Order: sequence, then C-alpha cells, then structure tokens
Amino acid sequence: MAVEINRIITIANQKGGVGKTTTAINLATALAAIGERVLIVDLDPQGNASTGLGIDRRDRKLSSYDVLIGTHSVGEAAVDTAVPNLAIVPSTMDLLGFEMEISQHADRVFRLRKALSSESAQQYSYILLDCPPSFNLLTMNAMAAAHSVLVPLQCEFFALEGLSQLLETISQVRHTVNPTLDIQGIVLTMFDARNNLAQQVVSDVREHLGEKVYATLIPRNVRVSEAPSYGKPAILYDLKCAGSQAYLQLASEVIQRERQRKAA
Repeated sequence: MAVEINRIITIANQKGGVGKTTTAINLATALAAIGERVLIVDLDPQGNASTGLGIDRRDRKLSSYDVLIGTHSVGEAAVDTAVPNLAIVPSTMDLLGFEMEISQHADRVFRLRKALSSESAQQYSYILLDCPPSFNLLTMNAMAAAHSVLVPLQCEFFALEGLSQLLETISQVRHTVNPTLDIQGIVLTMFDARNNLAQQVVSDVREHLGEKVYATLIPRNVRVSEAPSYGKPAILYDLKCAGSQAYLQLASEVIQRERQRKAA
C-alpha cells in the first residue's frame, strides 16, 4: 500500500565541501533507522552519495539521468542499499550532458517534479535530493520538485556570505517556478567546539535566522570522513561516534518539525 510522501527535501548549497552529501546520506540513514521509507535521488554527476552508500559504478544500470530525460521511472531506477528502508536513484556521469540535452525543452525545469509525482515514487515517506555544488539546471529541477530546502552550512568565516546568496536563489525559485518552496532548516556542519571562529559563526547564524537553524550541530569527526571510503553511512560504520549521534539527533529534529508543520 502506498504511503503519503511526507516531504521532498532538497539538500543544497552552491558551495562545495560543506557536508551536503554527508548530510544526505546520514540523515536518510537515520530516518530509515526509525522506520521511515526513504529515497535519495543523487543529482550530482560526481555520484558521491551513490558511492557513499556502496553502489558500485558498474551496478548503476539506470540513473537519475534516465529519470530526468523520461525514459525510466523512479521505481525502475531506484536501487536498494544495505540500509533497510533506504533506496537511492544513483548518479552517473551522463548527468553532465543533461543541461545541454534538454535546454530547449519547455518543461526543462519540471522534469524531476513530474518523475516524483509518479506512482513508483509514492511509496517513500521522505525523498532527499542531493544536489551538485552549483546552481544549475539540476539544482533548479530539485528546487522545483521539492517542498523545502535543507541547507548544510559549514562553520567557517564566509558561511553567512554564501548563505545570503543561497537564500536569494531560493527566493527567486519561489517567485518563478515553485511558490510553496520553504526552508526546511539550516544545519551547521563541521563544527569544532575548540575554534572560537566556529562558535562565532554559530552565534551569527542563529541571530540572523533564529528558529530556522537546527539545534543540532554536526561536529568535525574523523569517523564520518572515513565512512564513505567503505561505502557506508557513518551511522553504519560507527554508530557511537559523535557524528553519527549528531545525525540521529538531526533526524529527530526533522521529524519533530514535520509534526509541528502538519499540526499547524
């Protein structure tokens, strides 16, 4: 029996190296671990989310490219992972040609929205869209398809500057292609409690964005960094490490916000 999609969440930041894919993998794993049916759609040609979940490139017979160009459904392209309740539509380098291939099509921004409205996508309660580190047609498709955007933000000097650019982009998308797009939340990543600058960034972001910022801080953590090389989420690689515990807390916050949203 199909379940209602609770949320399609785009995980986006035009800056690379902020923990976007790490957040996608581990948040999805944490949601799956507490019984949610979760799908990741890997929209980054680098395919790091796919690799980080142990999907070998030779096993990616179908990918998000096939879904976007409309030759195959989400159900056909989705691959089960080693995590119960978690599947992924993997990425391949074919995505590099997507923008050029459909740039003249009138529905070029809405390809993913159409794909996620199909029956095969309805079995998931959360769909997380992992975007490339740039604002291109792939990211635009993700934002056009999503209910909300979750923004991983690294605790560093230029964080607020990059965030203001991203918030402006979200505002533009809301005014052009997706009027209901909301900010799911800002998650602060790579936090080092020993670093005074990191503490200042946390304070500044909370001052500017208030309740939009999750209480959970994702710490810098060696075990989280090691996990992708073993094709595992950190939560499977080392459940007890600080990073894994933080992502479990983040999942709890995400679900709590969803309950509050539905009750409002």
